[in-house]
Amino acid sequence: MTQRLRILLADDDALSREFLAEALASFDADVRSCDDGVAASKLFAKESFDAVFTDLRMPRKDGLELIREIKSGPNPIPVVLVTAYGTVDVAVDALRVGADDVLMKPVDLEQIELVLTRLAERSRLVAENRYLREQEAQRSPGLIAASPQMLAVDEMIDRVADSDVGILITGPSGTGKEVVASELHRRSRRSGAAFIQVNCAAIPPALLESEFFGHEAGSFTGATGRKIGKFELADGGTLLLDEIGEIAPELQGKLLRVIEDGKITRVGATEPRQVDVRIVAATNRDLRGMALQGEFREDLYYRLNVLPIELKPLVERPGDLEALTVAFLAQESRRVGRELSLEPEAMRLLRAYSWPGNVRELRNLLQRAALLTREACISAELLSPWLGELPSESPPLEAESGASIEAFVGCKLRDVEDALILATLADQAGNRTATARVLGISPRTLYNRLQALEAPAL
Repeated sequence: MTQRLRILLADDDALSREFLAEALASFDADVRSCDDGVAASKLFAKESFDAVFTDLRMPRKDGLELIREIKSGPNPIPVVLVTAYGTVDVAVDALRVGADDVLMKPVDLEQIELVLTRLAERSRLVAENRYLREQEAQRSPGLIAASPQMLAVDEMIDRVADSDVGILITGPSGTGKEVVASELHRRSRRSGAAFIQVNCAAIPPALLESEFFGHEAGSFTGATGRKIGKFELADGGTLLLDEIGEIAPELQGKLLRVIEDGKITRVGATEPRQVDVRIVAATNRDLRGMALQGEFREDLYYRLNVLPIELKPLVERPGDLEALTVAFLAQESRRVGRELSLEPEAMRLLRAYSWPGNVRELRNLLQRAALLTREACISAELLSPWLGELPSESPPLEAESGASIEAFVGCKLRDVEDALILATLADQAGNRTATARVLGISPRTLYNRLQALEAPAL
């Protein structure tokens, strides 16, 4: 088994119940026992379980009734019927009401191990499907392309989607490399199969080979059951190797062999398995430079980088900002159940910001604003504190400034500040974030001062 299962055991025979509980626990299952179907129903309603083992004949509520109740409820987990009445009719009745397996008493340990292994695998697949559904619900609304740079990327995706040669997507963190990889899969002939992502930087190096290729039971300490690797899960589909620059040199060689011959070998296995996987790699590092320095295999780099796709930082493609904002706001409107928009000044703040976190930062900012705003129109006042207090890049004024300072002698301090704000704003071509940086104040403070001045929008 690859995980610890929590088992509910119902059997009115004390000796049988104790044997089954000990046998299940010997395979690292967490067992809760009871002596009839009614007690089992109460426990099932109060606690969370991965599976139920139940006897057939019990007082107050028998095993078939318990199976029927569990399978018709909101949490229909696997149920195994264990019975001394091993007739074909009993097995057929049990399967008809929803039993996942039937064991005949006396049960031996090998039977129990086999059933638990199947249940663990099923539990893993259910959890993985749930994860994939959650990932799908959280995904960005496809590729948003409005700038010339992203329109060129969009065209490239159309041209290479059906090719199986290596594609390497590069660009700073948060620029949308996963979205591009997903679009490559969606537009390809492999779109009906799985799209699997692996973040190479998030998995400990010692476990990465098992994560890629899977393992057999007993292949290393803790490998109590067989595990299917990401290459097998992606068979027929696309595998995204994100942060590819983080994998260890010894695994780079094994990855190269898989790319060349399409065969993987599970850890602990002797026979290779053929897989048909389209590999897309992504990184925010300079793989070519790493290859020249000997930090990344040069032959693997060239196999991955047959078709390079480079994504620019968001600040270098301002044409995408408004389109992304509209798309993310539409997504958040559906999430919160009301229509959201940005006031014009808020949009101007977004345009003026440098977006060091790129598209991911923009999306996170709008998610936060959607949750916290009380109004349908998100204000600049709400957004400005999250854009950061920016340090001044200008040197302090010196007394030698002479005439420029003397020109303000006799004026009120507030008037001098107002004149400086307006002059700096004009000097920065209306860029409010840059103006705030030069003045050494926050964008929100600048916004409030301009509101007080009723300055014309620039």
